[in-house]
Amino acid sequence: MALGEAVHLEIEADGPATITLDQPDRRNALSAEISAGISEALDEIEDSDARCVLVQGSGGSFSAGGDIERMVEGIENDVPADERVRRLERSTNALIGRVVEFPIPTIALVDGPAVGAGANLAIACDVQLASENAVFGFVFRQVGLSVDAGTSYLLPRIVGENVAKELVLTGDIIDADRAEEIGLVNHVYGAEEFDERVDEFVEKVVSGPPIALRHANRLVGEGLDKSLEQALTDEATAQGIVFDTADHAEGVEAFFEDRDPEYEGR
Repeated sequence: MALGEAVHLEIEADGPATITLDQPDRRNALSAEISAGISEALDEIEDSDARCVLVQGSGGSFSAGGDIERMVEGIENDVPADERVRRLERSTNALIGRVVEFPIPTIALVDGPAVGAGANLAIACDVQLASENAVFGFVFRQVGLSVDAGTSYLLPRIVGENVAKELVLTGDIIDADRAEEIGLVNHVYGAEEFDERVDEFVEKVVSGPPIALRHANRLVGEGLDKSLEQALTDEATAQGIVFDTADHAEGVEAFFEDRDPEYEGR
């Protein structure tokens, strides 16, 4: 399914939904068109029976960050700063917020550069799988900017405050091994085995109990912003919902029968 010319969507029943950024000539920068296409794709996925969401780029790049052409336009046309802020809030910032809060687990497949806002799109996802060809950089300083697209919220939560500050102050581009070392990505796979290893990982996710995993994913994502008391209360509330699912009964039955459970998402 094509969502405009910039984004493509494939949904596999009871499996993954795949969002592909497809402006390789612009290295899949987060243009207004791509941001809108991703948002539209998420709308389609939320109404489907997809069990996870894969986000990837085409043409050897994940995403090269912000829309430089729009930045040039803003400078050359003397667009007021407050209007440029509103554009940012309506497009990139809104998209990052949507991805972070999306109820279905999201997995970034990074096989090439993910820089600036593109790096933020990757870390806004719940899990990051990278090939050895991936590189990452929070390079806002290279165009004379502060940080945006959720950097100040997402990055220190993942790599810690000191490392986050180093990455934004230097604008260094780091390779996949360094990204894995600091916890920016979950796994790095060889280029030739990337697709196979991704499929193995995704199969583990989609074979799980969808309702329970959605609650678990949400609770872990919210955990750092809660007290222990609130976390325990929210976990108990979620279990109260999941206790009544057929998948829970199937999981218990499969455990006692020493077989793999077959979850149906109900």
